[in-house]
Amino acid sequence: MDNHRAIDPDNMYQSIYDFPDHIVQALDIGRTINIHNTYDNIQNIVIAGMGGSAIGGDVVKLLTKNELKVPFVISRNYKLPNWVNENTLVICSSYSGDTEETLDSFDDSLNKGAKIIGISTGGTLTKLLIENKLDVVTIPSGLQPRAALALSFVPMLCLLNKLGFISSNSIKDLNSTVSLLNDFRDKYSNQNEQNPTYAIAQRIYKTIPIIYGENEYTGIIALRWKGQLSENSKMLAFCNDLPEMNHNEIVGWENNNALIDNISVIWLKDKDDHPRVISRQTATKDIIGKIAAKHEVVSLKGDTQVERLIHLVHYGDWLSYWCAILHKTDPTPVTKIDHLKRILSKIS
Repeated sequence: MDNHRAIDPDNMYQSIYDFPDHIVQALDIGRTINIHNTYDNIQNIVIAGMGGSAIGGDVVKLLTKNELKVPFVISRNYKLPNWVNENTLVICSSYSGDTEETLDSFDDSLNKGAKIIGISTGGTLTKLLIENKLDVVTIPSGLQPRAALALSFVPMLCLLNKLGFISSNSIKDLNSTVSLLNDFRDKYSNQNEQNPTYAIAQRIYKTIPIIYGENEYTGIIALRWKGQLSENSKMLAFCNDLPEMNHNEIVGWENNNALIDNISVIWLKDKDDHPRVISRQTATKDIIGKIAAKHEVVSLKGDTQVERLIHLVHYGDWLSYWCAILHKTDPTPVTKIDHLKRILSKIS
């Protein structure tokens, strides 16, 4: 059974399959980054980006959480926080180089006197960076931004290492992560019952998935899964994290039962989750267990947390792909985003 190729003419399949290769490629880019400007007295870091580029910042925040000693913020907006100043490093990340929110953030960075580095394939962002004699990391083009995640987050990690904000530990862990993903991608890329990502897709693709993770760990992976299910599968999906969910959303599992019957819950777990969050996950699942249509628990292998979390990213990408195929939907086009851009281009 291999009918996905007819549904996937632009070969999103290959883009997902190549994720570990993209990590290797990005590590090579990271090793050759040349910094021409100075970045002294940096007191905080802002990643300015949207969509697939912003999630790269989220992944970096996740992987460096226990090491970074300065605030690290992801800005998904036209304007940066008011506290951005000459002691702020702003990394403008736009795969196309033409994301309007990121370009506005670049201008705002200049006005606030921040130190700026860009990551892009080209476009207007690269042009502006060169004109202003600012550092830019050029990454390969030809992918959908969401499929270029490794080319977004790995160079950011390498930049932080070169600038002395983090050690090389997370970068070294990526090498073993590549080996792990290579071991699993042939299983996840097969359209059969032995593939757990395809098996789960069969169970959830006719539902609205809600993905629950732990705050700032698997919660960030849940956000990635939500985005991939939306863009690849063309399915509404939502996410939240614990413990916050226990202080509001858990109560919402009461009324509108006819609607809730169409919701599936995906629990993302990691062995390094906080012990109290593990208890909360178990208790919460018991409380809402009979209300949701389906529950899926995903916890993956890996010797290090970096390996396990990046493994979860790859797993979710395949899950979204197979949901698209089961819907007989081409996973690549994002026609509603393109339509919105056309409308906005006519509005000054």
